[in-house]
Amino acid sequence: MTHSIDRRGVIAGSALGGAALLGADALAQGTAAGAAPEIYELRTYRLVNGAMRQRLDTYLRDAFVPAARRAGSGPIGVFTVAIGPGAPSVLVLIPHRALVDFEALPARLAADRAYVAAAERFAAATPEAPPYATHEVRLMRAFPHLPRVEPPATDAARIFELRTYFSHADRAGATKIAMFDTGGEIEIFRRTGLTPVFFAQDLTGARLPSLTYMLTFPDLATRERNWKRFVADPAWQRLIATPGLTDPEITTGIDNQILAPTPYSQL
Repeated sequence: MTHSIDRRGVIAGSALGGAALLGADALAQGTAAGAAPEIYELRTYRLVNGAMRQRLDTYLRDAFVPAARRAGSGPIGVFTVAIGPGAPSVLVLIPHRALVDFEALPARLAADRAYVAAAERFAAATPEAPPYATHEVRLMRAFPHLPRVEPPATDAARIFELRTYFSHADRAGATKIAMFDTGGEIEIFRRTGLTPVFFAQDLTGARLPSLTYMLTFPDLATRERNWKRFVADPAWQRLIATPGLTDPEITTGIDNQILAPTPYSQL
C-alpha cells in the first residue's frame, strides 16, 4: 500500500504527540489491516571478551530461542555488533504478538521442562563464570502500517543495520514516526534498496521519545550504495526540505549499529 507524501497529513497525524499516534487508533488501523502491531523486546547482553560469549550462545541457541518459539514468540533474531558502539555484546530481538505475551513469557518458560533442563547451567552460573556482564531490555511497538517483522527473503550472507532516532518532544517524535508510517518515507526506503525488517516506536528507553528500525543488506558495499541512492532520491529531497519535517525541527540525534546474525538467528 502506497501513501502519498502530504505534509499537512503528517503534521495533523502527530499533533497529539507520540502516545496518541500509536495508541488506540493505531492499533485499530493495524487490526483493520489484518494484523495488530507486534510488541518487540530487544535484549542487549553486554559481554567481556573471553568465555562469556560461548556461555551465552549455548543458552540462547539450545534453551531460550527454541523455548520462546514454542511459547509463541518469534521469529527471533540474535546478532553481534560488527560496527558501532556496544561491542562486545549480543542483541536478541523477540517479537511478541501483544504486550500480554511479553509479560507471560517468563512463566511459559518456567513451565517448559525442556527449557528448564537446557537452561540449568545458565541459571546456575556463578560470579566466577557469568554468562554476561549486564543485561538491558527495551520495549517497542511496531508501526501500524508495518505491523509485523519482515524476515529477509534469503538465507544468504547478510548484515543488519539498527538505527534509533531521538526527538526533543512528543510532538516532534510523533511527526517523525508519521513521516515513516504514513508520509511515504518507508516507501522511498523500499524503492531505493533500504529493506526494512521492522519499524517501531520505543516504549521504554533512556532518551524518549524515540523510534527504532532495522534494515537488512547482503553486504556493506550494497548498504553504502543504497543509502546514497536514498539520499539522492527526489522524493526524499522534497520530504526532508518540507517546513516542519526537517531534521533540525524533529530529530536531536541518531544511534547506529551494524549487526551480524549468529548462525542460529532466525532473522
